[in-house]
Amino acid sequence: MVSLEGDAVSFKCRGCAGENVVPVVDIGAQPCADYFPPADTPGPDPRWPLELWLCRDCTLVQLGPVEAQLPEEPLAVESATSIAHAETSVKEILRDYPELNGSVAFEFASHHGGSWLEHLYAAGSRLAGDGEKADLVIDVHGIVHEAQYGEMLKLRAERLAPGGLLVMEFHHLLPLFIGNQFDTIRHGHWAYVSLRALQNVAALHGLTVESVKQVQMFGGSLMVMLRHTADARPDASVDVVLEDEDAAGIADEVQLASLQEAAWHAAGALHDELTRHKVAGRKVLGYGAPSKAPVLLDLSKVGTDLLPFTVDMAPGKHGRRIPGACMVPIRPIEELRAAKPDVVLVLTWDIADEVISQLEAGGGWGATYLVPLPEPHELGG
Repeated sequence: MVSLEGDAVSFKCRGCAGENVVPVVDIGAQPCADYFPPADTPGPDPRWPLELWLCRDCTLVQLGPVEAQLPEEPLAVESATSIAHAETSVKEILRDYPELNGSVAFEFASHHGGSWLEHLYAAGSRLAGDGEKADLVIDVHGIVHEAQYGEMLKLRAERLAPGGLLVMEFHHLLPLFIGNQFDTIRHGHWAYVSLRALQNVAALHGLTVESVKQVQMFGGSLMVMLRHTADARPDASVDVVLEDEDAAGIADEVQLASLQEAAWHAAGALHDELTRHKVAGRKVLGYGAPSKAPVLLDLSKVGTDLLPFTVDMAPGKHGRRIPGACMVPIRPIEELRAAKPDVVLVLTWDIADEVISQLEAGGGWGATYLVPLPEPHELGG
């Protein structure tokens, strides 16, 4: 929540609505991450401030005082990794909570996280009707796309039936911080959530974290089980994650501020690495046009001189370009195979194994794969 008072900005926490919120990381003005204009659209693209702020009360890390940008057009194609994860996750939840087989379910959908409903239907669940409370409420990478995190968590609590289970999966602030995943900071992702912050905000709406599991999606996520406080029986997994978070200092504004320097260092290292390949006469092309790419390439000052084009599985992105100063065009994967570059820069680094397996099917062509973070490093085919 943002309001203007004279020349000052009054900013309330997106989680607890408190006013004890301070800036910790400034990425600079950046383009909207899911805005992929046609390749021949001239720049400059519109930009907005991209800052992380910390609430000293509930510890939620969040985007600072910026309003919603251009509407996002869902162009991405769900990865094989994500599709497989959905099926496995539903099977494991129903195995661990057999009382939920055939239950009434509700999903707060997000085109970024994929849907679990197909697998729940296959297991006999039915979708909750309008206003009906659900025994199983699912949010898979959805809530962070809502500007008011606390209000949206309240809606999820209200949808949950007594004795029911709320399952929330989200990209975890801890691997973002320790893995220097600065390119996941973007407009449209309003909150960067730790378990501690979720625990604090959830308590305001009568929810308690019961258990947590670390999963590998999107570079490191948490799958958190919550219940109404009267029904919750927290287990040891909660304390393990909280202790890891506390040890890393991700609720400390000084520690969080170090991410800014780490981001600029890694961005400079990527620019230098691509320049080294260019000087050596090696052809470098990209794989992927994720929402992470604009911030990564913009901070790294990578344009078409260092990365002539990238490719993506999503047909809707073909003929478009990465927004911002880089202007890198997006083409079909077949053009990457035809060009046989010496080096493939894996912009979808969170599914690097899937990418390499896909491109190496049939023997590949001897390319080296460059992963940009936490610092640029090479993987063999």
